[in-house]
Amino acid sequence: MSEPPINELSHINSAGEASMVDVSGKAITTRIATAEGYVRMQTQTLILIRDGGHAKGDVFATARIAGIQAAKRCADLIPLCHPLMLSKVQVDFELQPEQNRVRIEAICKLDGKTGVEMETLTAVSVAALTLFDMCKAVDPGMTIEGIRVLAKEGGKTGPWQNSSHQGN
Repeated sequence: MSEPPINELSHINSAGEASMVDVSGKAITTRIATAEGYVRMQTQTLILIRDGGHAKGDVFATARIAGIQAAKRCADLIPLCHPLMLSKVQVDFELQPEQNRVRIEAICKLDGKTGVEMETLTAVSVAALTLFDMCKAVDPGMTIEGIRVLAKEGGKTGPWQNSSHQGN
């Protein structure tokens, strides 16, 4: 699983202008991408989320729905993304009290002509932003960090895994 050569940007045409990639000639394959991100916070904020004591309600349920909605609306947010018919969007959370953070992982899947990395990154980003929004009154110093693609499958390049993925 080696990294593809970085010799040209796919969203730039021959005149150097922004351009949506033409995927009409590409084969339909099952495509899956996984991404992660973290929201670092105070210990008390983690406890509040864990114990379900937040005044705004279930933080993870709200952030999960926001992440799923965001993945489905990715093409409306990122100008050169193709609108996709996602067959799966999954957003999960893991409390990591030893590091004072919540880990967010998203998986997107479809059968199509283009990858789902942007949808997966968007799901993680919006879930993190929603978690931040719900907790900012009690912990305005939270940070969102480490958002990245962990792995992808499908297409002509086949499987790829982030070589720096060490469980952060």
